Amino acid sequence: MGRHIGILMTISIWRLLTGCTPNEPNELDKLGTVDLHVNDLVVRAWIADDNDERMKGLMFVTAEGLAPLDDGRQRGMLFVFDRDQFHGFWMRNTIIDLDIAFLREDRTVIQTFTMAALDEGRYMPGEGYRYAVEVNAGVLSRHGVKPGDTFQIPESVLKQSR
Repeated sequence: MGRHIGILMTISIWRLLTGCTPNEPNELDKLGTVDLHVNDLVVRAWIADDNDERMKGLMFVTAEGLAPLDDGRQRGMLFVFDRDQFHGFWMRNTIIDLDIAFLREDRTVIQTFTMAALDEGRYMPGEGYRYAVEVNAGVLSRHGVKPGDTFQIPESVLKQSR
């Protein structure tokens, strides 16, 4: 029994040491950005609107890379799909905890989750979604974002998904 605990601890330490430092760059500066508004929250979001961008998401992004901007806007990512989605999100190679809000086509929040770094479990709402927004963990609850709230997303981004 003690040997198994020692092995599990060794694996856990190895995952922490290898999983908490970026192994690959995430070239977020190559993505477009947009400001999103909901309640009193403003998010400067990178736009992930193709399969490669959506698959990589915020993988390998450090806490410093997702730090709020000097003017108080939060950093995050907007995932844009051209039709409703029914698959979940996971946190493979994502080294910081994140909040996610799943949105309908009309941009109302279906459901939110706080996702743990490196968690490969699936986070998914109970119905199809058209958009998803990821920000630092705790941001959505601090700003009271809940199901039924509506994100303001510029029309130029919405047209990309039609």
